[in-house]
Amino acid sequence: MLERTLGLSIATGLLFLLSGCGSPSYRGYKTRPYTVRGITYYPRSPREAHDFSEVGIASHYREGNFLFPGKTAIGEKIYPGSKSAAHKTLPLPCTVRITNLENGRKAVVRVNDRGPFIEGRIIDVTTPVAKKLGFHKKGLARVRIEVLSVGDGRYRIR
Repeated sequence: MLERTLGLSIATGLLFLLSGCGSPSYRGYKTRPYTVRGITYYPRSPREAHDFSEVGIASHYREGNFLFPGKTAIGEKIYPGSKSAAHKTLPLPCTVRITNLENGRKAVVRVNDRGPFIEGRIIDVTTPVAKKLGFHKKGLARVRIEVLSVGDGRYRIR
């Protein structure tokens, strides 16, 4: 009886873990306007975003945990160790190069979420990206972001 209960528990746990492995809940690009704290944001079209660059302040955020991962604006689960970013107006998803202007370190990151919604900040990155860029302990850094591509699969624009 104990073996059966243990086997059922393991199978249920595996089903729970694998249930989040489905495809994202979007098609193409996510560019619809949205409102946060009374401010409406108008994301750029994929063509407007191509070759876009911006200089400003980056911050970092925690990713969630293994049992209860966070979810991005396009429905992807975000686990500890994920390397991704959030931007208010770039189409989702897209790929950007982030350069820390204080130390020259660079990272290529997938933007799949919205934010940061704090005045003066242009991009939020996950903890592993902040560590790679060398500002994890400091919390903030002056950066340049450059869009490398927009979209995934057949929707991708390079």
